[in-house]
Amino acid sequence: MTFKELNLKPELLSAVEELGFEYPTPVQEKTIPFVLTSNSDLVSLAQTGTGKTAAFGLPVLHLIDPQIRRVQALVLAPTRELCLQISKDLKNYSKNMSGLAIVPLYGGEDIRIQLRQLDTSPQILVATPGRLIDLIERGKVKLDALDFLILDEADEMLNMGFKEDIETILEQTPDTRRTLLFSATMPKEIANIARRYMKDFEEITIGARNSASDNVAHIYYIAQARHRYLVLKRIVDMNPDIYGIVFCRTRQETKEVAEKLMQDGYNADALHGDLSQAQRDTVMAKFRVRNLQLLVATDVAARGLDVNNLTHVINYNLPDDVEVYTHRSGRTGRANKKGVSMSIIHTKEKFKIRDIEKMLRKTFERQAIPNGLEVCKKQLFHLIDRMQKVEVDEEQIAPYMKQIVKQLEYLTKEDLLTRFVSLEFNRFLNYYKDAEDLNVSEAPARGSQKGDARSGRRIRLKINLGEKQAMTPKRILGIINDVTGDKSISIASIEIAKKFTFFDVYADQVERLMEAFLHQDGIELAEAKGSKSYSAASNRKTERAAQRKGEPGRKRGGSGRKSSATKSEKPWRNRERNAPSSSARRKGK
Repeated sequence: MTFKELNLKPELLSAVEELGFEYPTPVQEKTIPFVLTSNSDLVSLAQTGTGKTAAFGLPVLHLIDPQIRRVQALVLAPTRELCLQISKDLKNYSKNMSGLAIVPLYGGEDIRIQLRQLDTSPQILVATPGRLIDLIERGKVKLDALDFLILDEADEMLNMGFKEDIETILEQTPDTRRTLLFSATMPKEIANIARRYMKDFEEITIGARNSASDNVAHIYYIAQARHRYLVLKRIVDMNPDIYGIVFCRTRQETKEVAEKLMQDGYNADALHGDLSQAQRDTVMAKFRVRNLQLLVATDVAARGLDVNNLTHVINYNLPDDVEVYTHRSGRTGRANKKGVSMSIIHTKEKFKIRDIEKMLRKTFERQAIPNGLEVCKKQLFHLIDRMQKVEVDEEQIAPYMKQIVKQLEYLTKEDLLTRFVSLEFNRFLNYYKDAEDLNVSEAPARGSQKGDARSGRRIRLKINLGEKQAMTPKRILGIINDVTGDKSISIASIEIAKKFTFFDVYADQVERLMEAFLHQDGIELAEAKGSKSYSAASNRKTERAAQRKGEPGRKRGGSGRKSSATKSEKPWRNRERNAPSSSARRKGK
C-alpha cells in the first residue's frame, strides 16, 4: 500500500511526497483509514519511532476545516521537545494547505509570546499539560468545541505524574469529541483512562502488546559495580561510530559519568533536571547534529526526546520499572533501522533481565566484556577504514605534496604505515596495555559441592583456532557451546593469536571440556604452557584423555614449568587473573 491509496487530500499527499515518503509504516497503514472512516475512539499501541505522528496527524489534518477559526484538534505531549517536534511535523504535512494555524504551547518559554499567538484562534494546538492548564485558567484557550483530542506518549505522561492534569483537561472537552490515544505500553492507568473517558474505542496494536521493536538487539554485560564505568568505556571503544544515549538512575550519577567521559576525551554531555531550559536546548542542539556522540541522561530528562538514527542505548543501570526499559530501548532501531540496547548489570540483577525478557518477549544475549586486545584491534581497523574512505582534495593538497614527498622519501611503505598507525593509535595501545579482565563469573548455586573449586581458580587453555581461521570471541564461545552442549561452562579472558586462541576456565570444568573435544577432527584443545595446575588429580585426568586420543601423556609432576622462558615468549600466559597489574592500578582501572 502507498500513501496515494489512503484517500488523503491532494495537498497532504503532495507534502508527503515532497518529504520523501511513499509507503506508510504499519501503524500508519492501520490507523489512517480507521480515523478517516470511523467515528469511534482509538487506542493505538506501538513503539516510539514507528511513525505515530503521521498516523494521527494526516487524517486529522484531512478532516479539520481550515476556514473555521476555532480549536478543532488538541495534541497533548509529555515534554517540550516532543511538543515542538509534533508541531514541526504537522506544519510540514500541512504546508500546502492554506489558512491553517498550528500553535505549540509549552513551559520554559515566555508565556507572553504564546498569548499573542492565541489572539487569533488556531485550528490545532500541540501542548504540554501544565502550560495548557495555565492558559485555560487565563481564559486564552477554550476546548468546548473540540473535535479531536490526541494523547501522544500517554504512558510517558502518566509516568511523569500528569494523570490529574490529563483528567482536568479532559473535563474541559465536549463528550462529542473523538479521542485518539497513542502509547508504547498499556499499563493499568492507561486502561483506566480509556474505560473512563473513551467511548466504544478500538484497539490497534502493532506487534505484541507491550513488546519491543524487532529492529533492536538486546545485549547485557555482567560486571562488578565498581567496574561499571570501565565497562562503559570499553563498550564505547568497541563501537567507534556509536551515537547513543547512556541512561543513569540519578542526576548526580548522570553528572559524574558525563564529566568522566569528557575528561577521558569522549564527545559527551549530560542532560538532567538541574539544567536550565537554555542549557538543555544547547545540549540537545549539539546532540542532534552529532557534535556529541554520547548523551548521558536520566529517564525524566530524556522523556519525549525525538532524535533520529541513534545506534545504541546503554543502560548504565537497569531501571526499576520494566516499562521504562521499553521506552529506553525504543529510542534506537527507529524508522526500520537497526539499533542495539545494552545493559551493564551485576550478578544479582539477572532476575531483572529475565523479567524484561518475559514482558518484551525477547531473548537477551549475554556478551563477554571486551578485553584490551579486542578493543585495540577494533579501533585500529576503524582507523584504517576511515583512511580508506577519506575524501582527498588533490587540488588543495597539491602545492604541499612535493615537500612532503621529499621529507618522507627515506621511509619505506611499511615505515610510513607503521608511523601513521602509531601516531593515531598509541593512546589506545598505551591505555589498554595489561588491561584488567572485567568479566565476572557467576557464583555457583547455593549448596553446590563445587563451590570451593569456583573460588576464582582458573586454568589457561588453548585451542588451535586463531586469526587465520577468522576467529572472534563470539565464534569461539559458539564452538565451545556446540561441542560441549553445556552453556554453564564459564569462559573468560579470551585472547586470539595468529594460530591459537587462549582462554580461562574454572578448574573443575577443564575435564568436561577436554572430554568433549577429544573426538573433534582438526580441533585440538590443551592446557596452555605456564598456566597454574588445577590439581594433580586433574592433571592425571587430562593425561588419560590425551592417551585415549593417541597422544603421549604428560608425566606426573613433569609439567615442565619454564617460567622465565614462557614469560618472555608469551607474556599473557602468566598474567595474574585475579589482581590488577600495577600499571592498571596506576591508571585507576
